[in-house]
Amino acid sequence: MKVISTNLGKPTKIVWNGKETMTGIYKYPVDQPLFLCTEDVQGDTVVDRKYHGGTYKACYLFAADHYAHWKEKYPLLDWNWGMFGENLTIEGLDESQLRIGNTYKIGTSLVQITQPREPCYKLGIRFGDQNILKQFIDHGFPGTYIRVLKPGKVIVGDTMELVEESKAPLTVQQFYNLLFAKTKDQDVLELALKNEAIPPKKREKLKKWA
Repeated sequence: MKVISTNLGKPTKIVWNGKETMTGIYKYPVDQPLFLCTEDVQGDTVVDRKYHGGTYKACYLFAADHYAHWKEKYPLLDWNWGMFGENLTIEGLDESQLRIGNTYKIGTSLVQITQPREPCYKLGIRFGDQNILKQFIDHGFPGTYIRVLKPGKVIVGDTMELVEESKAPLTVQQFYNLLFAKTKDQDVLELALKNEAIPPKKREKLKKWA
């Protein structure tokens, strides 16, 4: 897996349901390294820290490989890396194989896979179409958030080197599908509840389905 683009966002004003608000989803490629901190990416915009940033969502990764699928669906958009609000665009990232809890070295940083991205209306605003939310859920390749175990610098061309594979087999895609399934697969649910790389609050919410 290889870093194709490093992306940062500036505060951008948007209107939703007649009210003005700010967002950091408008991220664009930058010709500079990113420094991954324990709560966020240095120099990036995180507006709503209830849903973005923090220990378990310090940085968002999305696969370069999925761009072709979305370009076909939205050919009229002005395409560039960072369209999904990701800080790092990664070539070869496969959520169906990526285990939650895996630890990787990226540049000089050490990170852990924590949870998939769950889309909200701001993605719909970026794409000019709220239908993308259901499409994004149905597609099943949401990218992943990471926990930064050791802060460090990442540049284009850096690779994601596996340091330690999670003993739990739960993948990002399995967990993503579980979150949106009306009927929860109990085997997958059990894996999620036992996986300590997933935020405690999220695991607590899932207990009602057990």
